[in-house]
Amino acid sequence: MQISILDYPARAKGQTIVDAFVEQTAQLHAEGFSRMWCSQMPYERDLLTVLAVAFREVDGIEIGTGVLPIQNQHPMLMAQRALTLNLIAGGRFILGLGMTHRVVTEGMWGIPWDKPIRRISEYLDGLLPLLAGQGADAVGETVTTRGALVIPDATPPAVYLAALGPQMLKVAGRRLAGTMTWMTGPRTLAEHVGPVLRAAAAEAGRESEVSVVASLPISVTDDADKARSVAAEQFATYGHLPSYRAMLDREGYAGPEDAALIGDEDVVIDRLNGLRDAGVDEFVAATFDPDPEGRARTRALLRRWAG
Repeated sequence: MQISILDYPARAKGQTIVDAFVEQTAQLHAEGFSRMWCSQMPYERDLLTVLAVAFREVDGIEIGTGVLPIQNQHPMLMAQRALTLNLIAGGRFILGLGMTHRVVTEGMWGIPWDKPIRRISEYLDGLLPLLAGQGADAVGETVTTRGALVIPDATPPAVYLAALGPQMLKVAGRRLAGTMTWMTGPRTLAEHVGPVLRAAAAEAGRESEVSVVASLPISVTDDADKARSVAAEQFATYGHLPSYRAMLDREGYAGPEDAALIGDEDVVIDRLNGLRDAGVDEFVAATFDPDPEGRARTRALLRRWAG
């Protein structure tokens, strides 16, 4: 099981968010991590712009988006940005896409959230040919994409989809590199996510081409109760969003703090082993400890486990 890190929004006093991101990327690369993932919240910096700077400044580490929402970007614009960024990255950019949530699409953007399976399928009908350097001619009910781009030798190495429900997992299995999950525990990964994804991939003749990328909060600590309280507060929103609430309920978790990997080294190693045994191909660690030393302790354990 590969170990990667989810970026943590921390910066020193007087430091810009761009400089902080570049510094964090350089630090993870220096510590030996080969890949990091980054989220795009609707109220934060434009992720792809920041990634362009990071790729130019830091060599040798892959960076993926976990995830970019599709509803507010036409497939051609998404392809233009992804291809251009992968040129800057020298092939180190991984594109992770998602449907975001109704509260964002309808509440903030005024964009319909309905027909999610049709919407993502039609989006991929336009996007994937463009990423492959081909022309697109995809007429859809929710989105239409026609035309071509002239950005050669820039296809990202992989495209993932944040898929949790069975129909979305089938789309990912048939057409993409796999799924990226959040707030999803080992039993659900082993009994639901992996089997549905891989069965769909097998039907499409590409079973060996898909991966389960699972991200969860993690803290190696001697004060588990305090860390659970931090996790409960920091990740409270995910206990209410329907897609994540469904995963927590399926696992039998009361809240996001139950999904988090919290405890001393022995406890966290046991939880990591459980994820590996559940069929996870890549674990993305969301190191949420507010103390830099605590996050460093967690990363050190992750490096030892991976080694």
